[in-house]
Amino acid sequence: MENLLGLLRIHVTRGIDLAIRDIRSSDPYVVVKMGKQKVKTRVIKQNINPEWNDDLTLSVADPNLPVLIKVYDKDTFSLDDKMGDAEFDIRQFIEVVRMQLDNLPNGTIISKVQPSRENCLAEESCIVWANGKVIQNMFLRLRHVESGEVELRLEWIDVPGSRGM
Repeated sequence: MENLLGLLRIHVTRGIDLAIRDIRSSDPYVVVKMGKQKVKTRVIKQNINPEWNDDLTLSVADPNLPVLIKVYDKDTFSLDDKMGDAEFDIRQFIEVVRMQLDNLPNGTIISKVQPSRENCLAEESCIVWANGKVIQNMFLRLRHVESGEVELRLEWIDVPGSRGM
């Protein structure tokens, strides 16, 4: 607990144009890893454009660790099929959280992250002040697969008694 900065809530919104791994569709779910932590969404049956709307939470001690996203197709009688992966880093998001902003107009864009070869962003990602919190929406283009993107929203949660920002 003494190394904990806080919690990162990742809202896994949806998948877009995911790869087909079964006969006509897929049964996708998302695994999110950071360091030794691993959390996952529920499985959405027979859908290559799933809407999970699942909230996953990771504890953050080292903001330099990347967050890895892996998408799988759930199979009953064999190993789950890989449907691509992506990773992103939270350093710029954490820098904005550390600014300890308050009372900004709702929707204020604080920072922008551009897509590049160093990240998996499909488009520009804005870090925004919304409803009294810093959030970041992002679309990640999946690697090692023929198609697919995953939409996420990041939100920071302070933990009483943690090292904090």
